[in-house]
Amino acid sequence: MSSNDDTTNHPPPVPFVTALIAGGFAGTSVDVALFPIDTIKTRLQSPQGFLAAGGFRGIYQGLGAAALGSAPGAALFFSVYESLKPRVLKTQQKLGIHNEAVSHMAAASCGEMAACLVRVPTEVVKAKMQTGGGSLVDTIKYTIFQERHGPLGAFTGGLYRGFGITLMREIPFAIIQFPLYEKSKQLLSDWQQSPSTSVQGAMCGSASGAIAAALTTPLDVVKTRLMLGVDKEGKAYKHAIDVLQRTVAEEGSTALLIGIQPRVMWISIGGFVFFGAYEGFKTLLLR
Repeated sequence: MSSNDDTTNHPPPVPFVTALIAGGFAGTSVDVALFPIDTIKTRLQSPQGFLAAGGFRGIYQGLGAAALGSAPGAALFFSVYESLKPRVLKTQQKLGIHNEAVSHMAAASCGEMAACLVRVPTEVVKAKMQTGGGSLVDTIKYTIFQERHGPLGAFTGGLYRGFGITLMREIPFAIIQFPLYEKSKQLLSDWQQSPSTSVQGAMCGSASGAIAAALTTPLDVVKTRLMLGVDKEGKAYKHAIDVLQRTVAEEGSTALLIGIQPRVMWISIGGFVFFGAYEGFKTLLLR
């Protein structure tokens, strides 16, 4: 395929506001609908063990935190992703790079960095509520006023605990998922000689998400435990490397795959709902 084909066959850019609204609605849809699976995954990964972390009790504990952060987090991601994707593609083509996967990876990585500004505080509060109970307001107050983490800890408390490891999880995840998602949609469109439907986009999102979820599970285990803050003996974790070393030393390397089944299930089902909702809302808003 020539470089001219590369510049004419990709779909037109999605407007910023459209991506913002569609991403917000999609994020809320999946986080609320599949919240119990996320709770099970978090409790499985907790250093205190599944039953001690709550088992199947209070399976919706932390839903308020997830609902509060899902819309702005997803909206931030997709508005940045859709805005940067054509710009990066244009720049890389000027440099003689005609592989669209590069623009997808670069735009998705920037989108994840923006989304983590909202996602990390949400995940910290949500994980604490899922494993320790407590109300949304009380958990937020405790995290801000009783914990200190990072250079801005005097202002944000422990809300950004695990920010670095979350980026280390989300960027590889996005680098794997989004090129697979975009390429599979393109192949479907080329095969049927018409744009992919919302359902087809959902299927592509589900499959690509499942692959990315499985490959990044060890990073997710480290992220969850660092955000929870302490091990089963109550000893505080210092940083991501400390979590990794102590987890492997105490439980073996297989502990880094704890929760892989519910994580893959949650993200594959969630990917179908999320990308289906995103493509559906996007199509509706573009009419």
